[in-house]
Amino acid sequence: TGKDKEFSSFDIELKNVAFSYDSDTQILNNVTFTAKQNEITALVGLSGCGKTSILRLISRLYDYDKGSIIIDGVDIKDISTASLFDKVSIVFQDVTLFGTSIMENIRYGNKLASDEEIIKAAKLACCDDFVKKLPQLYQTVIGENGVTLSGGERQRLSIARAFVKNAPIIILDEIASSLDVENEKKIQESLNRLTKGRTVIIISHRLKSIEKVDKIVVINDKKVEAFGKHEELLEKSKTYKALVDNAKLAENFKY
Repeated sequence: TGKDKEFSSFDIELKNVAFSYDSDTQILNNVTFTAKQNEITALVGLSGCGKTSILRLISRLYDYDKGSIIIDGVDIKDISTASLFDKVSIVFQDVTLFGTSIMENIRYGNKLASDEEIIKAAKLACCDDFVKKLPQLYQTVIGENGVTLSGGERQRLSIARAFVKNAPIIILDEIASSLDVENEKKIQESLNRLTKGRTVIIISHRLKSIEKVDKIVVINDKKVEAFGKHEELLEKSKTYKALVDNAKLAENFKY
């Protein structure tokens, strides 16, 4: 249900959002923050704190119990799913690929994309370097769900798919987990180029990769503990400081 909508702006505003999977397990309670257009907003917090649930609520894969999520002045529950999905590109950790060519796998993000647009998106998502090594380049058929590709390569294909969709809202969930640092850095650079006019929301457990984003939202105990830039959060958020300190320990740990 909900009406089709023409959007003119893409700030995403969460107001007192509550969500439970069932009556016993409340995941989020009273979550309030705004992800602004032209900015990258990162969600951080301990594992299981509800970050992915927030992304799924914004993209209407789940419905929230209380509160509201507003885009361009309208609660997303009052917007038709077709209108909303048209404006949102999602890259989740689990990538679904099809037993067809690389080109067609990327085109899945936008059925009307030209070959040139697909190759451009692939370059932005750092696919070009591994595609060059394949026997038929972009026409190479990959096995069912991309069995012939590494985790990082599959992840980059799904990012290319999001780029070719060219939606004004881009949602990325833990994409860093299967990328090596070099590719992650390149994709971050692409994202920085792509944010113009867009609203980008990311979750990353690799805190190094989000230090420079426009806004970091710290989720703790089912709600927003604090938000701001990296430096100010080190001062004002215990949870953020602990996450950063733990990340540093892990980084310096040598086997």
